[in-house]
Amino acid sequence: MPRKIEIMDTTLRDGEQTSGVSFKASEKLTIAKLLLNEVKVDRIEVASARVSSGELDAVKKITEWAATVGKLDKIEVLTFVDGRQSITWMEAAGAKVMNLLTKGSMNHLTHQLKKTPEEHMSDIQEVLDYAKESGISVNVYLEDWSNGMRHSKEYVFQMLDYLCDSYVDKLLLPDTLGIMTPAESFGYVKEIIDKYPSCHFDFHAHNDYDLGTANVFEAVRAGVHGLHLTVNGMGERAGNAPLASAIAVLQDYAGDIEFGVNEESLYSVSKLVENISGLRIPANKPIVGSNVFTQTAGVHADGDKKNNLYFSDLMPERFGRTREYALGKTSGKANIENNLIELGISLSDEDLKKVTRHIIELGDKKETVTKEDLPYIISDVLNQGSIEEHVKVIKYVLTHASDLQPSATIKIQIGEEIIERSAQGDGQYDAFMNALKKIYKQKGLQLPTLLDYSVRIPPGGKTDALCETFITWDHGPKGLKTRGLDSDQTVSAIKATQRMLNII
Repeated sequence: MPRKIEIMDTTLRDGEQTSGVSFKASEKLTIAKLLLNEVKVDRIEVASARVSSGELDAVKKITEWAATVGKLDKIEVLTFVDGRQSITWMEAAGAKVMNLLTKGSMNHLTHQLKKTPEEHMSDIQEVLDYAKESGISVNVYLEDWSNGMRHSKEYVFQMLDYLCDSYVDKLLLPDTLGIMTPAESFGYVKEIIDKYPSCHFDFHAHNDYDLGTANVFEAVRAGVHGLHLTVNGMGERAGNAPLASAIAVLQDYAGDIEFGVNEESLYSVSKLVENISGLRIPANKPIVGSNVFTQTAGVHADGDKKNNLYFSDLMPERFGRTREYALGKTSGKANIENNLIELGISLSDEDLKKVTRHIIELGDKKETVTKEDLPYIISDVLNQGSIEEHVKVIKYVLTHASDLQPSATIKIQIGEEIIERSAQGDGQYDAFMNALKKIYKQKGLQLPTLLDYSVRIPPGGKTDALCETFITWDHGPKGLKTRGLDSDQTVSAIKATQRMLNII
């Protein structure tokens, strides 16, 4: 039979210790419901006792809801060795499971509590007796356990000898400072599992050396019974082992184990917590980052077309996501073709080459081109080929400064002649047009009057999006409308103007 691993999510307690993050009561309730109902973690740690009246209100809301759906035993609260105080707080909050914070290293015990192991165990026993009287289940944290195993192993075993024979359900082993290596995680956990086979042990990893997920994996290999994780790896300092990464690694590499987490919900809970916490997910964060299922290099997109050469077991569909093919300076035809298929657009090989060249040019100027940009780029590229270029804007310099009138210097080629002029205007484009008028006046030519000027950003665009500029000119009985496309609004207007110059 597969070995069951319990997943305890501590986003609402340890994750809230992320600098600058504070959840409201209603937000905690929303996240708690999603974690238990959709993500289907086994337990959640939702608060620390005695922190604030707002924290008490939040836990009350969660326990009231949990009691109505039969999940009160899945709600856990961090408590302290403080006589009856944490117990009284738990009773007021309606919580039934406490995670008691004790000392897991002689260093902490000696310098923070200034007590002997026997005195500390006596204080713990007092809390355990009160909890039993109140009908509250107890799990025990051994704070700084990793340092305890490194430097005071005899004390750790003294505590475990006592706790394994006490009124305690689970023993929680935290790498409080995130100092452990994967080899230590395996070795220390296995040593404890072998020595205390009848006790339940959870492993709680921090990520200070970016080893949180690796340490979780090794703890599971060593036989640990439960894991503490947080959404997006939130937590103090560098955070905790991230829920999504740990689940993916364990699912694919840990062998014959099982847990109840629903992988498809990991991305949705990640985005919800990102929005509520204000803590932005890095684009390259595994599983939940915006870029992790995006192929950028053209050779990778081509390989995906040829027997899925760049696919792995880490498929986006597992997490409710889709594979994307980025458009930019490293794009090849395969990237563009994959996006065109999604849009239902077909191009000839020659037109596809033109569009590819144009996207690479745009990629040199902006970070990415979106799929929504493609129809606009195609229209722009294909329309360019229908107009013979007798007039070219070779170079231009546009300036705009505080309390100074915008100016432009432009160099235009008309036929074989190259002319340069400068002018000022009410804006950069107006200055460009004034310089252009000087050139055309010199040539004895008349420019059409600008009747209308409109700019729009294609759907899905962002601050670095493409700008599409339409200019209507007073030329002929029906007038003339030209279009320019660029990542810069003024440049797109210049392109629309150059198109007009060639048409007339």
